[in-house]
Amino acid sequence: MSTNQEKLFGRLLLKNDILQLIKNTDKISVSKIFSNFLLETKVNPILGMTSISSNKIKCNRCGTVHIKNSVKLPIGVFYCPSCIQLGRVRSDEFLYFLPQKNFPKKSYINWSGKLTENQKSISNALCQEINSHQQIIVQAVTGAGKTEMIYQVIEQILESGGVVGLASPRIDVCLELHQRLSRDFSCKIPLLYHDGDSYFRAPLIIMTSHQLLRFKEAFDLLIIDEVDAFPFRDNEMLYVAAEKARKIEGNLIYLTATSTDKLEKDIKKQKLYPLFLPRRFHNFPLVVPKFFWKNKFDKKLIEQRNSGFPLLIFAAEIEFGQEFAKQLQLKFPKEKIASVASTTKDRLEIVKAFRNKEITILIATSILERGVTFPNVDVFVINSEHPNFTKSALIQMAGRVGRSPERPTGLVSFFHYGKSKAMCQAVREIKKMNQLGGFS
Repeated sequence: MSTNQEKLFGRLLLKNDILQLIKNTDKISVSKIFSNFLLETKVNPILGMTSISSNKIKCNRCGTVHIKNSVKLPIGVFYCPSCIQLGRVRSDEFLYFLPQKNFPKKSYINWSGKLTENQKSISNALCQEINSHQQIIVQAVTGAGKTEMIYQVIEQILESGGVVGLASPRIDVCLELHQRLSRDFSCKIPLLYHDGDSYFRAPLIIMTSHQLLRFKEAFDLLIIDEVDAFPFRDNEMLYVAAEKARKIEGNLIYLTATSTDKLEKDIKKQKLYPLFLPRRFHNFPLVVPKFFWKNKFDKKLIEQRNSGFPLLIFAAEIEFGQEFAKQLQLKFPKEKIASVASTTKDRLEIVKAFRNKEITILIATSILERGVTFPNVDVFVINSEHPNFTKSALIQMAGRVGRSPERPTGLVSFFHYGKSKAMCQAVREIKKMNQLGGFS
């Protein structure tokens, strides 16, 4: 079996994707090489788009239905704009698919840590419930240690020769997951995102959620982390992608700290089996945010800096965050201040420097609201009433604080010009989760 053929198993690819796997070293036409490759591998062709009525057409990669007139090309065929970032799907061209094959049955886990009793109960429930091929949602408070809770069920699938996919809507979450799972599992793990490693076949794969569109019936277990985050949140295309990416008898697990309306409806309809963990792994409560008028910011900042703990400040907009960092540096020249956003080219290095205490104050957009852990950090949210700060986002930002057993407390301060509905909802939900966790 060739390496090129292996890269096709369980994937849904365009002709151009396959041509990239074929190195044309002979003086043979590309079309001839492609035809020979299809014959050799027995790849299944699937029409890119299918007409479902006289005026509607459906993309067979992402499942989106379009009005024909809105997606018609000058040559008279149709294309799908919804998933075009992964290459253009056309109605007169094919997608190609080769059914997934199992891996050798083998144990890969290296992790020697121990779960708390609460974590263990969730872990055991996951291992038991996936046998029913039921979709599961695990709602665990920020800092509950949900990554470690999925290790046992991942290992259960890998030991049986199956394939596990772990997806998240956020690149930074994927990077953190890749680092941790590469340490705790012995198999090589591809990391797939727009600038990530090229794909290679492996029993465990980490990817951003849009990469799911490149797979078909590939995973015995598919785990979607941070399912409440943009762009996965209530995105029908990505839910379809998740369904198509798992095997027909495969299992699907959603992980979240804050649920969504869609997920809550699916729980009520018994489409999802819920598991809930309302306590952090160190058994301390979530830190409840405090509200301050924005004119108190400098005073509270000075108080916080006297503590010596690192400070993470969330800003709602990229340009504002960058400018705010410059102004803050002028006011506090002794501090080492930096800013990061999705557009920051060296943000991994900056985040690492903050984690290593080489930077004392880091100003970030919502890219760092989840999936990252900074020991002993305090959090300020500037202009917390901004519409970009949803209830879910504010809960996640607050959840960066108190994650370490060495310092399970800390400061979460929301600075505002007037309390928003999202701010109040976030505090209510944090207090509710603390109550459910047994804290008064």
